[in-house]
Amino acid sequence: MSTFFNFAIRDEYAKLSELGNTLGEVSSLIDWDAFRPLLSDLYTNDEGKGGRPNYDVVFMIKLLVLQQWYGLSDPQLEREAYDRLSFRHFLGYPTKIPDNSTIWLFRERLIATGKDTAIWGELQRQIDQKGLTIRRGVIQDASFITSDPGHARADTPRGDQAKTRRSRDGTWTKKGSKSYFGYKLHILLDKDHQLIRRITTTTAALHDSQIDLSEKGETVYRDKGYFGVKPRASMDKTMHRAVRNHPLSLKEKRRNKAISRTRSLVERPFAVIKTEFRAGYVRVTTCARAHVKCLFSCLSFNLKQLLTIERQTA
Repeated sequence: MSTFFNFAIRDEYAKLSELGNTLGEVSSLIDWDAFRPLLSDLYTNDEGKGGRPNYDVVFMIKLLVLQQWYGLSDPQLEREAYDRLSFRHFLGYPTKIPDNSTIWLFRERLIATGKDTAIWGELQRQIDQKGLTIRRGVIQDASFITSDPGHARADTPRGDQAKTRRSRDGTWTKKGSKSYFGYKLHILLDKDHQLIRRITTTTAALHDSQIDLSEKGETVYRDKGYFGVKPRASMDKTMHRAVRNHPLSLKEKRRNKAISRTRSLVERPFAVIKTEFRAGYVRVTTCARAHVKCLFSCLSFNLKQLLTIERQTA
């Protein structure tokens, strides 16, 4: 990038930032360089055969954050990264943007090496370092992340036996009178700071109560879907559910109402992820691929929440 062009584009961004630019504020909230050592062995060019240099791993992580934040496909991300000034500033004014195939392959490499988990762990370490540790209260809930079932019947084999690559791991389930196909995102939210601290992704058919993200020493708040299953948490604040011939007592109803006030905080992350990030539907075929997308959606939500906390304390 020429010196003149570099000056001109940064001058244009200065005018944009005066109007308000969330990405510009978010970029300084965490230490992005801390992710680089974790992913240093993601690519190895030790064969001495030359070839094109790899893209910086931090640059690629930022691309995936932008993708989930704005609900973009890989081709859309490639175009927008070239086109949008706020994107280019967030990415550090790169001279070249990777094509959509490179973006897809980077996500695949994260999955294959387990580096997606390392990225999430580093984010949590930095949150703790800011003094935003879990004091005691946590909230667990889950929400459907839908996918395309294709044209196959519901009883068509999936997984390794599938004859089509579409939605290999996705499963059907029913909630009330509505059917869903795809996956389920389970999150554990810090009650005090409303940051997502633990996540996992499963198929849609797995019942919420089969996943426990709480730990000893914590107080966990959960809805009626978890009733009857004891968590690892030291104190169980799960809402009671009426069963046959055993209606809820007045005391249990009052308890449920009190728990609901706290438990309802977990609805906000799902609302942001699905409505603002448009990440409630994925076009991927496996649970692992759905998980890495959900992970970056949750990472993006935490950045948004960290910005809110910073503004409140300023």
